[in-house]
Order: sequence, then structure tokens, then C-alpha cells
Amino acid sequence: MNWLRQRLRDVVPTSLRVRLIKAMNRASRNHLSKTLYGKATYNEDGLASTHNADFMREPRFAAAYAAGQATGSWTFGDLHWRAYIVCWAAERGAKLAGDFVECGVNRGGYALSVINYVDFAKLPKTFYLLDTYEGLVERYISPEEKAHGVRAGEYEPCYDAVIKTFSPYSNVEIIKGTVPETLPRVKAEQIAFLSLDMNTRDPEIAAAECFWDRLVSGAAIVLDDFGWRKHLEQKRAFDEFARKRGVQVLALPTGQGLILKP
Repeated sequence: MNWLRQRLRDVVPTSLRVRLIKAMNRASRNHLSKTLYGKATYNEDGLASTHNADFMREPRFAAAYAAGQATGSWTFGDLHWRAYIVCWAAERGAKLAGDFVECGVNRGGYALSVINYVDFAKLPKTFYLLDTYEGLVERYISPEEKAHGVRAGEYEPCYDAVIKTFSPYSNVEIIKGTVPETLPRVKAEQIAFLSLDMNTRDPEIAAAECFWDRLVSGAAIVLDDFGWRKHLEQKRAFDEFARKRGVQVLALPTGQGLILKP
């Protein structure tokens, strides 16, 4: 099945894939184990659950999510629970000393959600947003990742849109270019929140290694791709990264991973 998924990913236009996925989501919504557990309370983004998901209706999160969604970042549909994990980690970081860093921004959905959720404009912190703002770079995709279907590009250029989105926030710094080349431009001496979503192993490990010693105790690293099938090389690399530092990655059913700095 993996080869078929990869083949379809290569030959089926993104616009058609989006329509098919949305149609399947509509057709299958709220039918997971319905006989045993009742109606699903959550069915998005590869995760279906009958557990309590009322965080989606909490006014502060709902407003933050709507702001992020309006950036057009989430092409393939809603991902409330993933955004909630990011906001949870940011809320933790808001109470700690240090700045925020996100590597892998695209159009800024997560970042804008975070800014709204923690009222970042009023915090004495800087939010560094690092991305090429035009997709993945060929030279940073390993042969193993290519075999799993990771491809260069895959995102539309969005730098101008990001500049416009974050122009109201004087404590947001947008850094355009590839990681690891742009990492020295992050001047933060302490980091309270780190989000990594670059879809490739080597840039993410480079960022984690660069920032680890600057992460304050209790700060969270959110690994957006950790549990996704296509990103197995990232999972393996971060499991080893964590082991060497005497910590463990918490695998989440959203497909994310979470590391807390001791």
C-alpha cells in the first residue's frame, strides 16, 4: 500500500487530492467504532476519538484557532487537536523566561494561533519565525525520506502573505531562508517554546541541537511530524536525540511528539 500511496501522491494533483480527502472525511465522519463507543467526538486529521474534545469550544482556543485557520495554512482540512497541543505548549512557555521559536512556518497558522492564544503582543518576548516560505529544499531531503515520499517544494511561495499577517506584531521576527543557515539569526539567549515542522530530518535535528542548551527548564519542543508515516526518519532521529540527552519523546495520537526540557 505504501508504494501506491506514494505513486498517487506523485501523479495526482494536490487540488484533486484535497477534494478526495474532504469527500472521504465527510463520508466517514463519526462512524469509528460507533457500535461500541457511540458517536465520535473528534474525527479530523487522521485522528478519531470518542473522548471528550470540548477544548474545541473553549472561547479562547476557538478564537485562536480561527485566526490560524484564516491564514490558509491547513490545506487538507481542520487539525484542531494538533493546534491545541501547540497552544498548550505555548501557554506553558508564556509563563517561563525566554523567547519563542518556530522553524517551519508556512503561512503562519500555528504561529498566529499561538499569538492569539497567549496574547503574545503583550509579552516581553520575541517570536522568531524561520522558513524558506516556498517549501522544502532538495538538498536537505535524505534518500531515505525521498523513498518515503518526501518531496522538494510542495508549498506555494507565501513570504509576502506572512509579512502582511504578522506586520501588526512588533515582537515577531520573520527570518527567510533555509535551516540550518538561518539559525545564527536567532539571537534569543533563552527559549521557552520551540516548534519544529520542517518535514525533513536534518534541518529539524540541526535546529534542536542549536537550541537545546538555550531552552529553559520546563520548555516544550513540539515535533509536528514525529508520528506520521511519511516522516519515519524524523522519528528515528529524534528518538536518538532524546536518548542522548536523557529524556524521552512523548508520542501523541495527533502524530506529534513532545519533549520537555528538564
